[in-house]
Amino acid sequence: MENSNQPHRFPLKDPRADTLGNFKSLPDELICTIFDFLTPRDVARLACVSSVMYIFCNEEPLWMSLCLKKANGPLQYKGSWKKTTLYLENLPNEYVEYCRKPLQFDGFSSLFLYRRLYRCHTTLDGFCFDDGNVERRNDLSAEQFHHEFDGNKPVLLTGLADTWPARDTWTIDKLQLKYGDTEFRISQRGPGKVSIKFKDYVSYMKQQHDEDPLYIFDDKFGEAAPGLLKDYSVPQLFREDFFDVLDRDSRPPFRWLIIGPERSGASWHVDPTLTSAWNTLLCGRKRWALYPPGRVPLGVTVHVNEEDGDVNIDTPSSLQWWLDFYPLLADEDKPIECTQLPGETIFVPSGWWHCILNLETTVAVTQNFVNSKNFEFVCLDMAPGYRHKGVCRAGLLAFDEDNIEKNMCFDNENLSYSDLSRKEKRLRILRSEDSENHKGIANGASKSYNLWEQDFSYDINFLAMFLDREKDHYTSPWSSGNCIGPREMREWLSKLWVGKPGMRELIWKGACIALNADKWLECLGKICSFHNLPFPNEDEKLPVGTGSNPVYVMDEYVVKIIVEGGLESSIYGLGTELEFYSTLCEVNSPLKNLIPNALATGILHLENGSFKIESWDGKEVPDVIDKCHFISEKGTGGIFPFGIRSKKLFEYRNAGSPEHGPDSSAGSTSIWPYLITKRCRGKIFAELRDALSWEDVLNLASFLGEQLRNLHTLPYPSFGNSIVSDVEKKRELSFANGMDVDFFFYESDIPAEWEIFARTLSRKKKDVSSRLNKWGDPIPKMLIDKVDGYLPDDFRKLVSVYEVSPTIFFLFLLFPLNLTGGTSCTIEPNAIFC
Repeated sequence: MENSNQPHRFPLKDPRADTLGNFKSLPDELICTIFDFLTPRDVARLACVSSVMYIFCNEEPLWMSLCLKKANGPLQYKGSWKKTTLYLENLPNEYVEYCRKPLQFDGFSSLFLYRRLYRCHTTLDGFCFDDGNVERRNDLSAEQFHHEFDGNKPVLLTGLADTWPARDTWTIDKLQLKYGDTEFRISQRGPGKVSIKFKDYVSYMKQQHDEDPLYIFDDKFGEAAPGLLKDYSVPQLFREDFFDVLDRDSRPPFRWLIIGPERSGASWHVDPTLTSAWNTLLCGRKRWALYPPGRVPLGVTVHVNEEDGDVNIDTPSSLQWWLDFYPLLADEDKPIECTQLPGETIFVPSGWWHCILNLETTVAVTQNFVNSKNFEFVCLDMAPGYRHKGVCRAGLLAFDEDNIEKNMCFDNENLSYSDLSRKEKRLRILRSEDSENHKGIANGASKSYNLWEQDFSYDINFLAMFLDREKDHYTSPWSSGNCIGPREMREWLSKLWVGKPGMRELIWKGACIALNADKWLECLGKICSFHNLPFPNEDEKLPVGTGSNPVYVMDEYVVKIIVEGGLESSIYGLGTELEFYSTLCEVNSPLKNLIPNALATGILHLENGSFKIESWDGKEVPDVIDKCHFISEKGTGGIFPFGIRSKKLFEYRNAGSPEHGPDSSAGSTSIWPYLITKRCRGKIFAELRDALSWEDVLNLASFLGEQLRNLHTLPYPSFGNSIVSDVEKKRELSFANGMDVDFFFYESDIPAEWEIFARTLSRKKKDVSSRLNKWGDPIPKMLIDKVDGYLPDDFRKLVSVYEVSPTIFFLFLLFPLNLTGGTSCTIEPNAIFC
């Protein structure tokens, strides 16, 4: 019976309307996402606005995100993420140490914040996990493994680590005793590379209450603690690794030390570049969930960029997935599961989705590898385009449901699916907020499963049908998600070709997928036949790794097919080289004895389905180019219509302009200029650099200085101011439709060639950061971020009629205007106007 003496409680008014302002109509999850973009100081100010703002701004997950964005280098956890962030803000100690009891407010409730708080403080001791349905095997022979599991399905293997020293020494206490002051990298959560001393990480694990705790995920642990590499060995079943042919500095990350507390883990993902992996657990327990290739887990969104094929995955944390999404699955939609115990090794085949949750503090080691089973899939994933990448991960969900049938129709000639129009493919399986009832979500998952089961096949011939045959390795954007760069990939294939002659049939298939090697070999065959050159032997079938064009090094000759930058850029590139060779001979320059002779040049093109070749010495406009609608101006360079002057004007017109679209000359696949030179014996500088003595380096520098003087004495074509003015007027007209023009023509007393040079650099400055980022690891990100501060506002300030700043030499390194590629190092005559 109700007690009438108790005071009557009135329901409290929801304070959102009075405390959040215009934010009141937004869901709490979106508000938290928006606050994540603020600075720590802005969040602190916002906390003073109202009671509800105070609650949102004091959430530990928010401060964790803010801290990791700011951190760069060793991290020291201070008991809370807010306090740790304040330390990073370099505030006076009295402000950091002062920590009053959090304020309490009545009347506010948030299901989103409550669920997140629950995940932060839940323990997994009471969760019941069975042994799962991944097959466990012991004493598995190599033949049995390759026949039953490799490339087919996961397996848990016991006994592989029984003799490892790590079975006894890789415990938290023993690792802390030996490596307490060693810094290890943590899982990437921010833009910087964050590391932490192991003793500080152990302290963090004991104090933290994070939903998705930080875990050590270090691919450089062998360098940080070499002794750890002696504690384990790669199991015999996984020792075939095609990346072994690369030097340690050249190969992509492949092994990781993994240490994490309860609730930590890896959210849903497919391993990089469709490699396979093995993971051995040394202490603790891990829960694994796995789906076959092409079957996207519930709650996961896959983004595939149409421009470069870069793949990004939106997924809940592993803990959130098991708590919020797993219960929604019907039995037939549930993943393959298992609980991994200490000493067990799990094998994850190529392309398989997997998610890992640490049930307690764990220590593990893992390695990814490429072998004969997954090699073609790895090559496929590094091929240009985007459709095949989406299909490999999301199956036929990569296409709209209504368009699946029509997109299944392909051209029998090139086995390529018809193009789709969307800029970005967003492949999504229903998430919890997409439906108000669990039944709708479960039905969506079952529907996707049926589509996957009926029509999808993780077979290389099936997946290769989705390649875009119009895209080429040499002219298409390179995905930042690929584990190695384009030149490194070509070097890798070349080393495999030389180092594994018994596997050339397989390597050739991979090269055809990734490089269009069959197409370029056919082109080479036509060129050799036309010029009565011997066809390349078996060792010479692949283009060399260096350079930016297909280059074939044969016994006596080098053939370079020029494709970099598209047709127009290629024509100017070859025209400039031919003018340079001609100039060397005309003035009898000493440089001609150092540069390979150009034995033959021409233009290979397709006409009515058959190859034709037109010889070209750089003079006059070739007929095939004269008929080509891609090139608007058929040369203005006098005797050499596509020589250095025309090339500089072409670069000037295009500097800072939007990149070539699919319908521009960059997309042309039927016209290819080429150059044949005498082969030079010896090695390139990159192969000798580390072996040279200091005396050798000084002699080389002296030699290059002398050749630079010879280069500067060469005559170069004059640039009249009228040419600059005419090009500027045309360029201004091309930007008349509202495009930004920040560099205007005005009368100047500097030479016209310097005018062209300075203007080109100024336009290239617009996207210098993005272009430097594409170069990858050789340039530190910190330098790229600050590069604008090193560059002048107006490059003409560096130019004087009487003197030239040494900075110009740096600018030529930063903005390479003439990159001819290939095996011979060709320096163009007016590369430096001084």
